[in-house]
Amino acid sequence: MIYETVAAVDLGSNSFRLQVGRVVDDQIYPLDALKEPVRLASGLTPDKLLDVEAQERALAALRRFGERLRGLDGAAVRAVATNTLRVAKNVSSFLPQAEKALGFPIEVIAGREEARLIYLGASHSLPTAGHKRLVVDIGGGSTEFIIGKRHDPQLMESLYMGCVSFTMRYFPGGKVDKRRLREAQVAAAKEIELIAHDYQRFGWKEAVGSSGSARAIADILEMNDMNPGGESGITRVGLERLCSLMVKAGSADALELRGVKGDRLPVLPGGIAIMAAVFEELDIERMTYADGALRLGVLYDLLGRFHHHDMRDSTVKSFRKRYQVERDQVERVEATALSALTQLSGGTPDENDLQYLSWACRLHEIGISVAHNAYHKHGAYILTYADMPGFSKKEQARLAMLVLGHRGKLEKLGAVPAEDSIWRLVFCLRLAVSLHRTRDDRALPAWRVSTTERGYLLELPDAWLAGNPWTAAALSEETVVWKQIGREFLVRARK
Repeated sequence: MIYETVAAVDLGSNSFRLQVGRVVDDQIYPLDALKEPVRLASGLTPDKLLDVEAQERALAALRRFGERLRGLDGAAVRAVATNTLRVAKNVSSFLPQAEKALGFPIEVIAGREEARLIYLGASHSLPTAGHKRLVVDIGGGSTEFIIGKRHDPQLMESLYMGCVSFTMRYFPGGKVDKRRLREAQVAAAKEIELIAHDYQRFGWKEAVGSSGSARAIADILEMNDMNPGGESGITRVGLERLCSLMVKAGSADALELRGVKGDRLPVLPGGIAIMAAVFEELDIERMTYADGALRLGVLYDLLGRFHHHDMRDSTVKSFRKRYQVERDQVERVEATALSALTQLSGGTPDENDLQYLSWACRLHEIGISVAHNAYHKHGAYILTYADMPGFSKKEQARLAMLVLGHRGKLEKLGAVPAEDSIWRLVFCLRLAVSLHRTRDDRALPAWRVSTTERGYLLELPDAWLAGNPWTAAALSEETVVWKQIGREFLVRARK
């Protein structure tokens, strides 16, 4: 479906933001925006638990967002969570509460997926250019670095440092002095050193800052004429002047400058320290600013899915190529598995189930590139921990579970609720793999599959089963595997 109104929710480590847009001719025009300075990262305890106060602030903000989103279709809204919820150990207990408050599912996305979406948003808010751009986004808990051209990100990285975490660590109580500022800059520089060589070798023509910290610094420098020659954006000279003034003032609160916004003040020292290290390590003299970032990127990514330009499909295609999957075999398996799902669903399978089953079929053999023995486990491991652009961590986990369950015993999926549709998808994938064990193009006979009270029934011609004893034996083994978890799989021979 194409929607006239779409919305993105960004659960950042510093602020929660909501952006609602109107879709007109493949472009998104802002309709409404809300911002809540939740400071989620400040609620992380030393042992990486999100404290009760931070959870309450987050839930209150999400309830307000939920009121604005009420009435929108679920497919027109995408909510993503970033670094703090990536690292919080109690995220599994907090997330259901957050989803209930918002009224929509929330995806915890990986650092490089966040970087991809940030670049997509930034590039759509900048004039079209044929040269490479470096986009730097200093968030509350992480900083993303992306080099891309037009709307295509080419090099992406996410580093574990942000304006909230650095302010708490190096500027407790908001106090700033020369020693503390230098310690923060050195710590940030050590992180950036890990990627600096590759980024400088790859090269870029224009440096761009996005999100709150870059915007706040650019506003201060421009409004107080701190950039040389009245330049716009952020300059190395202007940044050095700002650092000196902040040290002299003793805190960001004491800065008597135009453009210093109250909601940004508490985390400004950490953002300035990180930005100074970025300029130093990457040898940047000037940085422009992009209004678009993660939220706008989420909206354009959502728009791409409506137009069947889903990044997840591109990622699956890339993985097939990277892990040298045998194309003919996975296409046979996919056709049969999707046919089984269609039959079991009365001719109208759920679109989401179709999508997951299709991806799982295309990727179920990627583990063979590691080792044939237990290759389903290798494949599941890859899908769990690899960077998969377009996929949330939850989506990767579901896909990994399908690949893990496509062969071997089923007790390993015992924690999955009995009513979860993934059981049907696992059955369809296992059935298709069993029917194509010969890995050739011989046609399957007329076959039917249906549900029973406790499981599934497969009907095949008696003569075909007699002529294919190896496959018949595999199907017989499958009946035992399903029986071991209290489910039924029957194979019936017919004349």
